[in-house]
Amino acid sequence: MYDKTSINSLKKDVLYLVARMAFAGILEEERDLIPEQMIPGPTPTFRCCIYKEREIIRQRIRLAEGKAPGAEDDGNIIQVIKSACADCPISSYVVTNNCQNCLGKDCIQACRFGAIKPGNERSEIDAAKCKECGMCAKACPYHAIAHLSRPCKDSCPVDAISYDEYGITVIDEEKCIRCGQCALKCPFGAIGTKSWIVDVVNALKSGKKVYGILAPATEGQFGKDITMESWRQAVKKVGFTDLVEAGLGGDMTTCSEAEEWLEAYRAGEKKTTSCCPGFVNMIRKHYPELADKISTTVSPMCAVSRMIKAKDPDAVTVFIGPCVAKKSEVVDQRIEGNADYVLNYNEIQAIFRAKEVELEPAENTYQESSIFGKYYGNSGGVTNSVLEYMKETDQEADIKVCKANGAAECKKALMFLKAGRLPEDFIEGMACEGGCVGGPSRNAEVLKSKKVRDTLIKEADDRKITDNLKRYDMDSFSMHRH
Repeated sequence: MYDKTSINSLKKDVLYLVARMAFAGILEEERDLIPEQMIPGPTPTFRCCIYKEREIIRQRIRLAEGKAPGAEDDGNIIQVIKSACADCPISSYVVTNNCQNCLGKDCIQACRFGAIKPGNERSEIDAAKCKECGMCAKACPYHAIAHLSRPCKDSCPVDAISYDEYGITVIDEEKCIRCGQCALKCPFGAIGTKSWIVDVVNALKSGKKVYGILAPATEGQFGKDITMESWRQAVKKVGFTDLVEAGLGGDMTTCSEAEEWLEAYRAGEKKTTSCCPGFVNMIRKHYPELADKISTTVSPMCAVSRMIKAKDPDAVTVFIGPCVAKKSEVVDQRIEGNADYVLNYNEIQAIFRAKEVELEPAENTYQESSIFGKYYGNSGGVTNSVLEYMKETDQEADIKVCKANGAAECKKALMFLKAGRLPEDFIEGMACEGGCVGGPSRNAEVLKSKKVRDTLIKEADDRKITDNLKRYDMDSFSMHRH
């Protein structure tokens, strides 16, 4: 019986059941039984009735299978679960108990749409007539009218969210940069992402060599005892061939990025980084005239995937991390040789749970990247790594970089670049505040995990980027988009 009320617990349980049934080969026959197994009734546990609860679970199952939750699919990896969204308040402006029902009625006088009328105890707003201009709130001398802003719309940095005639959230696929902030901020769990959990399970069952690529942001997210080696052991127990630290790809990206930066700097041109797919999506969708400024260097995820596939073309590569936009990098950017699938932490842990495997403490011995590659998960990490590489190769230059931390700073930097007023030479763009460690699918808050993360990384050896790359055949694959 499902008796949890936590939205996050609900998500995890759905993913777990889908993964378990996929491993057992019974998902096709038994998926329709999951909602009733989780919500046997007759008493609802987290919504108005068991039928709405079961419908929400049914739509979550479709997301777990990589499908749109409803009949329509616009191709976006981020989807709205309409049955869950329906419970969110619609009115944007509400009259609170602070209203003194004053005689002046400044709020009514300020409204140009006739949306406010006197009430018995306080003024009343007709949501059907309200145009959300906010003039009533400004006019009220008691500040009694509050702006009730939906968290999903509030969190979207590119105004991609609106509502339909029933108050259900609508995501404009053409504007959406797939950053995932709306999914993170929705208090009803009504926005989710399509999952490749079934595809990964099928790949593990197929006998193919499946490699995990673990995001550098992972260190510190699960406590001081859970190391990269902990992850390596866990994924191998569930059937992965091996795990590779994506920080190694950071070192590879650094080498290629440095060459591009130096070439552009000498030519008097400006460039932007390309490793954050949310930032890349922002440029291509909202500043298309700047698309030629994007570095052609592939992301660390893609670099490691190409390295693996250069050795084994039939290998399946799976990126694991806190980023939603990484799914978009695979689906929307379609870069040759990139990772085949992307899993967030909840999804990979559902696979662990289905196979009765847990992340266990392990010595911090596994390392394939430099410390600079590990810090790719932090805002400013790319810049610091590139400048270090230039120093190691005696190519230092007076390069100035705008480290845009979060979507708001990215927009500001791109506006300056578009206007020809960017004082720096390059932009390092990270759509999430703090960098990848602040990704919407993170396991721990950035500040909470920072101390643990820094401690784990300081335990790594201080190998140079150039020395680290000598260990790999960098000529066996390309570091640029084709």
